[in-house]
Amino acid sequence: MAAQAKPVVGAAYRRVRDALRAAGLASPETDARLLVADATGLAPARLVLEEGRSLSDAEAERLEAHLAARLQRMPVGRIIGRRAFWGLDFELTPETLEPRSDTETLIEAALDFIDQTGGRERALRIVDLGTGTGAILVALLSELPNAWGLASDIQPGALHAARRNAARNGVANRAAFVCMSWMDAVAGEWDLIVSNPPYIPTAVIAELEPEVRAHDPLAALDGGPDGLLPYREIAAVSARLLRPVDAALMVEIGYDQAADVMGICREAGFHQLDIRHDLAQRDRVVVARR
Repeated sequence: MAAQAKPVVGAAYRRVRDALRAAGLASPETDARLLVADATGLAPARLVLEEGRSLSDAEAERLEAHLAARLQRMPVGRIIGRRAFWGLDFELTPETLEPRSDTETLIEAALDFIDQTGGRERALRIVDLGTGTGAILVALLSELPNAWGLASDIQPGALHAARRNAARNGVANRAAFVCMSWMDAVAGEWDLIVSNPPYIPTAVIAELEPEVRAHDPLAALDGGPDGLLPYREIAAVSARLLRPVDAALMVEIGYDQAADVMGICREAGFHQLDIRHDLAQRDRVVVARR
């Protein structure tokens, strides 16, 4: 009996894509491309060029495990252990929130602000609160050659991941990492304070998609009974730590939290407030200046 032909890259991609599509999962094409690329060790952009390449037995087994995990609603980033953000590559761990493209709105807002207040070459001091993977701080440092940043997180495992991500993206020599609750140990004057804090109301977490509810750390999701507790703490301390001019607080928010977060910032002493929208035109970032 003739030996069964080994699967090839193109057919493997189509099979995974079709399985994900049949299961009703979002973005089956993108997910299939990333899963096949990781299983085979190929760059996603090379899958078409390598369409006829056979998978080894180990690669085929790895892809089967990837597909089974995705059908169980494990996010692709958790399956392959990393996630792209701002064109950079970030390691994920169980202690870190998986960075989403919506958060790139905060990076855009910060860079626009810096462009308008002295430019990207100046020496800036940045704090990233609840850093997780370090995605926000690392992305900003990659664009700001003379900036220095402090990343905080209450989870030691998250800080270890953030430190590794800073190193893998070439900015570790301009970043420090401290385990603390928000800004307990921060002093001095800062140009930019940024954060993507937990903002989901406690009672809503059970209603989230399985990819989020079962795989992102609860501490990175739960913003208290009304989802606003972290903003109250961050705004109060930021008001006294930011420089008096050309400095800003920028926080990611839930789609329906703009008015509440802006009110919290006003009470803390911020009087110049702006909202930035994500690609879906939802409220995504509050920018607050004194």
